[in-house]
Amino acid sequence: MRSGGTMDRRAFLGAGAAAAALGGWQVLAGQPRKPTQFQIACMTLPYARFPLTRALEGIRRAGYRYVAWGTTHDEGGQPVPVMPPEAPPETARALATRCRDLGLEPLLMFSMIYPEDPKAIQVLTARIRQAAAAGIPQILTFGHTEGGNQKLWVERFRRLAPIARDHRVMIVIKQHGGSTGTGEACARIVREVNDPAIMVNYDAGNVMDYLNLDPIADIQKCAAEVRSFCIKDHRNWPKDEDCGPGFGEIDHYRLLHPVAWTGLSMPLCCENIFAPLVKRPATAEGVDALARRAREFLETVIAGLLA
Repeated sequence: MRSGGTMDRRAFLGAGAAAAALGGWQVLAGQPRKPTQFQIACMTLPYARFPLTRALEGIRRAGYRYVAWGTTHDEGGQPVPVMPPEAPPETARALATRCRDLGLEPLLMFSMIYPEDPKAIQVLTARIRQAAAAGIPQILTFGHTEGGNQKLWVERFRRLAPIARDHRVMIVIKQHGGSTGTGEACARIVREVNDPAIMVNYDAGNVMDYLNLDPIADIQKCAAEVRSFCIKDHRNWPKDEDCGPGFGEIDHYRLLHPVAWTGLSMPLCCENIFAPLVKRPATAEGVDALARRAREFLETVIAGLLA
């Protein structure tokens, strides 16, 4: 087990495979229930208007122990990728070392490519090597808002799964509108691929935003396949917009309850931390304050669920 409570990734993949094969976490009830080790991370994404160095410093000052990489940051007036897909694994290892030197364990990185893209196999393979070098357990991908080609996704993920397993990395698929816009749809792909290196990341805000569906009902249909979350909330009134957790209409107690007793380590990566209806902060310090609020909200929810 890595310091900071990160589960050994071979055990992580194996435990997930066993649970999924048995049809869900509830079947483990014959054994003493073990709480999920929720790992509250902040993405660097909310700090996109600021340099990456400032993002990492702010996330640590906001009290986080975990970080997720993505996607670009303003460096001298230009958007620069946190980790270019063509960068060698050594570059990812160096950035991970920077994070750990600050007290931040990296848990997830964006792939920044759609699974149906002609270069998807090439780029995702490069991402696997980067993640392995960095010690990052999960790579995030998702489809076009118009939908995805399920048959092609399955074919490509079956090719990528052994590579990911060999590098002790997991690819997680999240909802992003269209035909892959629900957890149920993503889980259907995962079940067809049938490999523990390909699992679901749940994004409740996207389910509500793109399809106007209830994420609480949807997560019930994919909970056995969920291995991480992109945390964002959503409001339909008085304005249709995404926002930080606890600012919207999604009940996070109900959202996390189906995966609260898996015995696994499960990243909760804060993607949107902002307040609805008002302008986003003009200063990095303003983002820091919202990052801290998001962490404290999630800590309160988790404490209640596991009490």
